[in-house]
Amino acid sequence: MRTGANVSTYIDGWLEDGRGDDTAIITADDRRVTAQELHAGVCRVAGHLRDMGVGRGDRVLLVLDDTPAFPAAFLGAMRIGAVPVPVNFLLRSSDFGYFLDDSGAVAAVVDHAFLPAVEPQVAQRPGVALLVANGEPPDGAVAFDSWMNAGTDEMTAVEPQPDDMAFWLYSSGSTGPPKGVVHTHSDVAGTCAKYAVPILGIRHGDVVFSSTKMFHAYGLGNNLTFPLWAGATAVYLTGRPVPDRLFERVNTHHPDLLFSVPALFNAMLASPDFGTVDWSSVRLAISAAEALPPEIWRRFHDRTGIEILDGIGSTEMLHIYCSNRAGRVKPGSSGTPVDDYEVEIRDPDGALCLPGKPGEMWVKGPSTFAGYWQQEERNLEKLRDGWFLTGDRYHVDEDGYYTYEGRVDDMMKIGGLWVSPIEIENRLMENPAVSEAAVVEVAIDSRSRIKAAVILAEGVTGDEQLTARLQEWCKDALQRYQYPHVIEYVDDFPRTATGKIQRFKLRGRDA
Repeated sequence: MRTGANVSTYIDGWLEDGRGDDTAIITADDRRVTAQELHAGVCRVAGHLRDMGVGRGDRVLLVLDDTPAFPAAFLGAMRIGAVPVPVNFLLRSSDFGYFLDDSGAVAAVVDHAFLPAVEPQVAQRPGVALLVANGEPPDGAVAFDSWMNAGTDEMTAVEPQPDDMAFWLYSSGSTGPPKGVVHTHSDVAGTCAKYAVPILGIRHGDVVFSSTKMFHAYGLGNNLTFPLWAGATAVYLTGRPVPDRLFERVNTHHPDLLFSVPALFNAMLASPDFGTVDWSSVRLAISAAEALPPEIWRRFHDRTGIEILDGIGSTEMLHIYCSNRAGRVKPGSSGTPVDDYEVEIRDPDGALCLPGKPGEMWVKGPSTFAGYWQQEERNLEKLRDGWFLTGDRYHVDEDGYYTYEGRVDDMMKIGGLWVSPIEIENRLMENPAVSEAAVVEVAIDSRSRIKAAVILAEGVTGDEQLTARLQEWCKDALQRYQYPHVIEYVDDFPRTATGKIQRFKLRGRDA
């Protein structure tokens, strides 16, 4: 497949190879969508968008759960050179207004379930057309379902130029408002050809399942672009990805590749139903979004025999660019760089760090984003001579494995010494009383101190005696100053849509 091909043509390859009757998607209600049906839906949506006046470079906002409407809208827009912009459907109404204004979208494709939050924002912007999927549209809106079911079944894809925008994804907005991350068609090919095929071994006939939604860069590769590229079947799940629903998908559809995040791997392990799941089909599990604690890796591997390949990726790099490999996993690390990606650890002055010395991870490779939309100052700060400055603090060992130490902004200075929250979290999770831990710096009596928020294992009660034991537990294995001065026992942490812990909110809680 050509590196610069229009991403929407990946499904065309299935038909050219005589695999039009193969299953491309298994929906949340277990309906099977063939490659031929998906291709027809993409072409029909493309034709209707063109007839509506949507053209090359026009943005189309997508507020969609993981249903066939997502690939139809995403690929259909790209087929005519328009730019799909999928966003998190769980956000506030005002956030959708921000996305519409910042992107300059001319249309919004919205799941019927999300209309209460999105429709008022579209109504305030007369230039935006409202297209409603998976339900009847209100007056003045377009029935997207009818678009998918009728229209032209053939639509030649626009040939993209190297600098053409293919799609946007929005950053998490942890440092100010979310920023539009611009990607090209060739970025997708880079993640498929360099990561999905050689590292995951994804191939024709595989079944893949991702707990992370497709509006997120990680989920977009897992459940859309990777299977389209390889000829694999994607299993969809709508609604909240909780353990019992994930188990049902595994038991029913027997995926070869299972994609999830540390918080959900941990939640699955804690479920009393974990042992009832038939894991025999799963060749590999994959984790991203945040570093996978080694204790979670060991528990999952001990109970299933399955290796979890942890890796680091980002919205800006589209998918994983540093990963463990099957048979060569070093638990607690993010592995080694994916082929054709360069990774370096640099100090605040930009000088290379020696092995073992922590610094900021810089990366460049075939999927590096084109830039943030209308954010020149931020682009100058984060993009330098082709390198993306990730903001992640890492060190590399003598074997070339990279280990996460926290976000650069998450590092703690205690008593004049730098402390990584990840080391303390991993140590706490090795204690059988602890299910999950998150460590942050807080001010107590005007002094910097370490606080751990701890989710306890089932049946364990948090009290002063346990706090003292956990503090000693840390001191026994780490430096004597690397222990939580305060431990707060919680039911859960504030998290992003992908399960990543929002540490800045933990810092804001009373110590």
